[in-house]
Amino acid sequence: METMTNDLSAVIRSPAESPCISLYQPTNRHHPDNRQDPIRFRNLLKTIEESLRQQYGGRDIRGLLEEFEALAGDESFWNHTLDGLAVLGAPGIFRVYRLQRPVPELAVVAESFHVKPLLRILQSAERYQVLALSRGNVRLFEGSRDALDELDMAPPAAEAIEEALQVDLKESNLSVWTHGSGSANAGLYQSQGSEDRALDAAGERFFRVVDRAILKHHSRPSGLPLLLASLPQNDSLFRRVSRNPLLMRTGIEIDPNAVDIEALRERAWRVVEPEYLARLATLVEMFGSARSRDLGSADLTHVADSAVAGRVATLLVEAERHIPGRIDAETGHVTLEDSASAHVDDVLDDIAELVLRNGGQVVIVPAERMPTDSGLAAIYRF
Repeated sequence: METMTNDLSAVIRSPAESPCISLYQPTNRHHPDNRQDPIRFRNLLKTIEESLRQQYGGRDIRGLLEEFEALAGDESFWNHTLDGLAVLGAPGIFRVYRLQRPVPELAVVAESFHVKPLLRILQSAERYQVLALSRGNVRLFEGSRDALDELDMAPPAAEAIEEALQVDLKESNLSVWTHGSGSANAGLYQSQGSEDRALDAAGERFFRVVDRAILKHHSRPSGLPLLLASLPQNDSLFRRVSRNPLLMRTGIEIDPNAVDIEALRERAWRVVEPEYLARLATLVEMFGSARSRDLGSADLTHVADSAVAGRVATLLVEAERHIPGRIDAETGHVTLEDSASAHVDDVLDDIAELVLRNGGQVVIVPAERMPTDSGLAAIYRF
């Protein structure tokens, strides 16, 4: 699975050259249900192609769809889907997000990307990453309360770690490292006469490289808390050298290769949940303090105006809450609509998109933790 990172925020903040193609569909994790996924994807591509021909008849339609069609034919990709899929494409841009939650089927061609279905997934406060670490084996996972999936490690990170271990192999006879799926039997090492201090020194060098690689290519881009799952001796050694500010103080002291992914998710959430609740409590307290100084608001129209002006630093949005309507992105004017109308936008999602576009952060909060009853709470920069 790809890391669901602030890459989406970058896409929102830097509007792409039109036409922008946004494709969403629910997918299936397991055979034989997943055999229908590429068929549904190709049907959506036909809808996209028809829209392109109607709106941009003079453009190179086939060129715009090349990467979409390549994805449709990638058998390996369709054998490793999750619960939902989002694909964004435009001239010079192609993004694929495999999602841990289903999304409604949708195909849109417009002057900007349709990102609302992604916002509530990618901005959820319950997301976290797990670093499953042993000497010679590194695996990275991303999860939430209900799901945990292995990430495809960024190629520069994987290359740096492998190169570092090859150096240590010559000095301490450690086994070859593995990463990614299928490494359940990896992570063992043997000392062939090496002293413990030499092994510790080799381990420190290796863990420093792991720490730098994960921080640069995964923790910083995602901004997610990082939970360490490792045996006690590796936990201690890694924490001694780590400079990752997102590394959680409490980890899971287990052999990560000795448990299945569901057991790892259960153990991870038991550690993450208190931190998650504490983070929400802090945000709620910050909102209360800001509102008392006229630097926060729960009023829909006021927050919309402030989002357009770039004043919103942090926006709390109630999960599963929808307010039918739309916002004028130039003036901030809110137009509420009948919820029974088809294809009505959501004002909360529109505001969230504006906040992200202006460099603010958006946090999705469960209804029982929201400090307001309006569906949102904004903390202003000024």
